[in-house]
Order: sequence, then C-alpha cells, then structure tokens
Amino acid sequence: MTREERTAPVPDRTAVFEEHRDRLFGIAYRMLGSVADAEDLVQDAWLKWSQASGTVHHPGAYLARTVTNLALNRLTSAAAQREHYVGTWLPEPLVSAPDVADEVERADSVSLAMLVVLESLSPLERAVFVLREVFGYPHREVARVVGRSEAAVRQLARRAKAHVESRAPRYEPSAEEQRRVTGEFAAACLGGDLSRLLELLAPDVTVWSDGGGKRSAALRPIHGPGKVARWLLGVTEGAGGDLTLTAVDVNGSPGFLVTVGGEVETVAALEVGNGRITAVRVVRNPDKLRHLTAPGAD
Repeated sequence: MTREERTAPVPDRTAVFEEHRDRLFGIAYRMLGSVADAEDLVQDAWLKWSQASGTVHHPGAYLARTVTNLALNRLTSAAAQREHYVGTWLPEPLVSAPDVADEVERADSVSLAMLVVLESLSPLERAVFVLREVFGYPHREVARVVGRSEAAVRQLARRAKAHVESRAPRYEPSAEEQRRVTGEFAAACLGGDLSRLLELLAPDVTVWSDGGGKRSAALRPIHGPGKVARWLLGVTEGAGGDLTLTAVDVNGSPGFLVTVGGEVETVAALEVGNGRITAVRVVRNPDKLRHLTAPGAD
C-alpha cells in the first residue's frame, strides 16, 4: 500500500448511500409496484451496505445488485399473495404536484399502466428490463447483477422489451392536451354532466379499479363510454358533498387525488389519446394510500 493510499480519506458510507438512494428506490419500486415495500428494501440495502466488510470499489453497482436481489426474493412471496387478491391489482401510486420530476419520476418514468405490464413479465425479465431500459445499465453489468451470462441477459432484454413495447400506448399527447382533457373530465364528474363525460371518453375506454376487498370497487374492468361514465358518476355522487378532486401527477401521468371529508380516499390516473380519455386506473385500497396526505394537511 502506498503512502497516498494509507492517507486517503475513507468515504463516508452514509453520504455514498444517500447519493444513490433515489435510484435504489426507483429500482425497487419498479420491481415491486409498492411504495412501502420499496422503502423497506432500501432500508435493508442500507443495513447490508453499512455492514459490508472491506472496500467496495463500485458502490453504485454493489447497491443496485443488492436491491435487485432483495426485490427478486420479495417478488416470490408477492406473487403468492396476489393469487388471493380481491379484484383487480394495481400498483401503489406515486403522487406529486403536476410537472414535478425527480430520479423516480422523470421522462422515462414508469406509469401505472407500465407497471401493470411489467407485472406480466417473469421476475428475472422484469429485473433485466428495469436495469437495462429504465436505468441504462450495460448488458455486462446487468449480467453481474442478476447472475446470468451476458448472452442470456441480452436475450431476456430483447424478449422483455418486445413484450412491453407491444402493450405500450401508441399515442403520446402533449402536456397541454393532457391538462385540458383532465380538467374537463374533473368538471364533468363533479358537475354530474353525463353528456359531457360521454363526449370526453374514447369509444374503447376502460376503467380498472382496485379496492383490495377493503373499499368498494369494480371487481372486473369496465369497458365502453356508457358504462364507464355511469360508474364514475355513481362513485362521485356516492361520496356526497365533501368530495374534492386535486389535479396531481400519478407516476408522471395526469390524474387526481380524491379526498372525502379531508381524508385521501382515491387516486385516479388517466390516459389521454386524440383528445379523449382512453383509460382510467383507480386505486382505492386504503393500504396503498397510507403514504399519502390530503392537500393542506401538512
């Protein structure tokens, strides 16, 4: 060991971990679709990191590998739990003010729709897709993370990417169009305007709602403007006069935070195409909303 190596400062492990925390949460959340589970995994990764012996020469790669392997282990038990889930399963929503982006929610952010698609991949395909396509890790690094050959990882990456792209939206609306349509949608719902709501819904519109058996929700997807509009108005009217819609971004897409009597009751994410709403994903399971607070409650 040289004199320079002996006298070089030892990196602060806490500072190094904090530098990578947002990315680690982003990986874990995309793997699991759960805010609470992702936060638990980041904490577990911190414990492993703080207890690691010797010098870690590539902390970013080490931490990404740690979180990915923890997530792969967690997915095994999660799959078993979802076999008994009541109704439609949707991910826990990440809610932010409109036009706010960070390491988790950026230009290539994963929407609720995309997380549902990722749920249909095998755990290994999901890990490879998240690391390669979302965070840009080279195939060789992904291979080290998941413990597979580079050739195998390339094949997994091609298969996963093709699967995701075949289910991705074909139309990307402008931010201005999204704001206009979602604003008119909110006004129609709050005003009980059935005719206007029907005009705003695409012919093939679908609603998915997740109550987890703990809050009222449709057990199956609802298709078509007529059925969707009447279901939405029924939910709105059933909440009474205390219902408030706040425009938010849900995983980077336009949506609403719905409060009733000052409590967060629902998060709705919308997809917009050709000036109409093509899909609505409604999360009502209270277990998936515990990390959220009503506007003005802080």
